[in-house]
Amino acid sequence: MTEPERRHLAGRWVEALSEASITTGLESIYADAAAAIAERGPACWASGRCCNFEKAGHLLYVTGLEAAYCIDRLGSTPERTDGHALPVLSRQTLDAAAARGGCPFQVRNLCGVHAIKPLGCRVYFCDRSAQEWQMTLSERLIGEIKSLHDRHDVPYRYGEWRAMLNLFRT
Repeated sequence: MTEPERRHLAGRWVEALSEASITTGLESIYADAAAAIAERGPACWASGRCCNFEKAGHLLYVTGLEAAYCIDRLGSTPERTDGHALPVLSRQTLDAAAARGGCPFQVRNLCGVHAIKPLGCRVYFCDRSAQEWQMTLSERLIGEIKSLHDRHDVPYRYGEWRAMLNLFRT
């Protein structure tokens, strides 16, 4: 993808978030995920293992709107509640995260973007008892996010988290 194409696509997603119905729709899907997860009650040990994709043996995939949502809200989340600054989203930050096999927003084994993280992060738990239902929940809700893209004529892409973040890099 050329630089102008990358910037255009990322711009379309960020621009789409200025429509309240799109932002509300995405947040509603995230709320549905939270309710389904609360009903199941999976264990989260806040170990940060899930954010180290290589060690956990998985990759995180997101849609364009989800990546844009996180990026758009980073400005209002300049640091975590424990006072540690979030990294600037740059090629170097993304390359360093890829080199260590993890997420560029992981800070001291915790999620630096917890409140604005994508669906894949919301539904993934290291708790082995969650593996079957989390896949079903994820597939259903990704379908709803794709439908949100389609209903609003927003280009749909589904890709690996760090690659999608790379579309927004500074």
